Amino acid sequence: MCPLGCEVTVKSDESGQITEVLGNQCIKGEKYARDEFTHPLRVLTSTVAIEGALAARLPIRTSELIPKDRMLDCMKEIRNIKVKAPVKLGDRVIENILGLNVDVVASRDLLN
Repeated sequence: MCPLGCEVTVKSDESGQITEVLGNQCIKGEKYARDEFTHPLRVLTSTVAIEGALAARLPIRTSELIPKDRMLDCMKEIRNIKVKAPVKLGDRVIENILGLNVDVVASRDLLN
């Protein structure tokens, strides 16, 4: 997200409240550090089995950021998915995974 790559330090008190953010060179760096400390989010990328395509696996990703602590739960659900070709880039593979209001979508076309 940022070309500067600041090394940021977050200090907190005994209760886990942020008391100070150091090392950021801009306001975005401070916001990122605070968000990462309190509620880290990630895009989940993986593959699922696909039938009827030239490849055996379809690359997928979440359409939005998801809480980092829910990634393993999402992977458990993704492991059970098998799709059928043809699939187009952006096609929904799983709708609203785990009730997170985030879809899992195809990351490329795979035709039969």
